[in-house]
Amino acid sequence: MRQMVERLLKRLHHLSWAVLVFGSLAAPSLAQTDPAVHPTPYAQRADIAEYIAQLSEQHGFQHAALQQMFAEVRQRQDIIERISKPAERVWTWARYRNHLVDEPRVEQGVAFWAAHQATLERAAQAYGVAPHYIVAILGIETRYGQVTGSFPVLDALTTLGFDYPPRAKFFRKELTEFLLLAREEGKDPRQLTGSYAGAMGYGQFIPSSYRHYAVDFDADGVRDIWRNPVDAIGSVANYFARHRWRGNGPVAVPVTLADATLASMANASLELRHTVAELQARGVQIPDSVQLQPSAKAALYKLDAADGDEYWLGLHDFYVITRYNRSHMYAMAVHQLAERIQRQRAEAVAQR
Repeated sequence: MRQMVERLLKRLHHLSWAVLVFGSLAAPSLAQTDPAVHPTPYAQRADIAEYIAQLSEQHGFQHAALQQMFAEVRQRQDIIERISKPAERVWTWARYRNHLVDEPRVEQGVAFWAAHQATLERAAQAYGVAPHYIVAILGIETRYGQVTGSFPVLDALTTLGFDYPPRAKFFRKELTEFLLLAREEGKDPRQLTGSYAGAMGYGQFIPSSYRHYAVDFDADGVRDIWRNPVDAIGSVANYFARHRWRGNGPVAVPVTLADATLASMANASLELRHTVAELQARGVQIPDSVQLQPSAKAALYKLDAADGDEYWLGLHDFYVITRYNRSHMYAMAVHQLAERIQRQRAEAVAQR
């Protein structure tokens, strides 16, 4: 009997030790203490408290209302994951183009143009921006208002402004712009949705762009680019015009290289750092059918297409498109979608 008791006690000792060890290993999951998975609520954070105080002092927001609002905000790890791997950075041009310059988007663009022809012509007259580029922007951003994003903008901008160090300063500024915008437009910031980066409406304007470039193009007293295609068309055109869109020459031109070493110049910058004459002198060959001013500013870009590398010259208006999204692939997608929509619309009109 004594031996049986000793064996039982020994077994219980081992069991207790196992519970202690495995319990301690499992504790972080059971207690949910991993800050990356279960972060401190924003309402309890010192940096948020400091931000609320700044908003109250600098912009006249009610302190208690801000505290209540941030108590409802969620940190979104999925947003951080998405912004860390944008398509422009990880996709090839072939994949990017196939995704954005597809036939359904072209057909929808032609239909959108037909439905809003008068508004697009008025925008072209007022701002000097051709309709097919306005339509292309709306097509790439939201499929003409069909996919405007389902992320709560308040969650997105707070997450990125306080928990995404690479661009925290930028997104915290956009969060302030968003709260000012919501107050100006009489919106509840907790109800507004958009992209994972806090962009909103037909044209996916970030809050600062909304405040600076959105226009009331139908003169109803409201700048509504969330649901109003007329205001969205005017706002995109105004954005381009304010960024000095010219509309008087080629946007981008396919080229060949006389010397393969010139490839090292490609994608060096979005800025137009060379003239056409300088690039030609180095061996960039422009098609004879294209006439460019030798003094025109340009940049060389390489795109990894399905059939091999392509080389393009981006000119002034190409650079303007990159002000909408800082990516040469994005600008090229807008350009090529615009051209396809224009061609298909012309064919449709000719067949009437």
